[in-house]
Amino acid sequence: MIGFLRGKIARKAPPWIVLDVNGVGYEIEAPMTFFYDLPEVGAEIILQTQLIVREDAHNLFGFANEADKMLFKTLIKINGVGAKLALTILSGQSAEEFQLCVQNNDTQALIKLPGVGKKTAERLVMELRDKLPKSDNTQAIVVSKTGNARSEAISALCSLGYKPLEASQMVSAIEHEGKSCETIIRLALQGSVK
Repeated sequence: MIGFLRGKIARKAPPWIVLDVNGVGYEIEAPMTFFYDLPEVGAEIILQTQLIVREDAHNLFGFANEADKMLFKTLIKINGVGAKLALTILSGQSAEEFQLCVQNNDTQALIKLPGVGKKTAERLVMELRDKLPKSDNTQAIVVSKTGNARSEAISALCSLGYKPLEASQMVSAIEHEGKSCETIIRLALQGSVK
């Protein structure tokens, strides 16, 4: 198993990153949130990884921290949740936000994530309620409010016809701290017109 990799960023093409580790280029798929704080090409990073071996492919997934990696590993054990859906969930919410949704039985927040329907959201809450660590509600609620507005804005832009990567980039270009979902969408759309 490959637990982590340390190397230089050779290429960024979300959701893929190529990491040069001593002359070997590892192609790694990562959640979109991973790319927000990623340094420039050529910078050295440490990446938490999870290798999934299937009969037709060996897929390497990368994460910024151990919490995201552990949530990914937990999610792919749920019936009906594969690696792609787990990455989508991690692209829309941080591990802390997801834990808060499960803790509070907030299926409505989970349904807003692309690819997560009502039945999947209910299954996630039911199966993960006792498996995820409890988070500090005060801190998590603050994180969740800003994160949810951001996630909702990305989902709304996708429903307007923008591709997920494009929507994510539009929202990332905005200082969204403390702004409502509607404000983020308006500013993102204004920015795309210029």
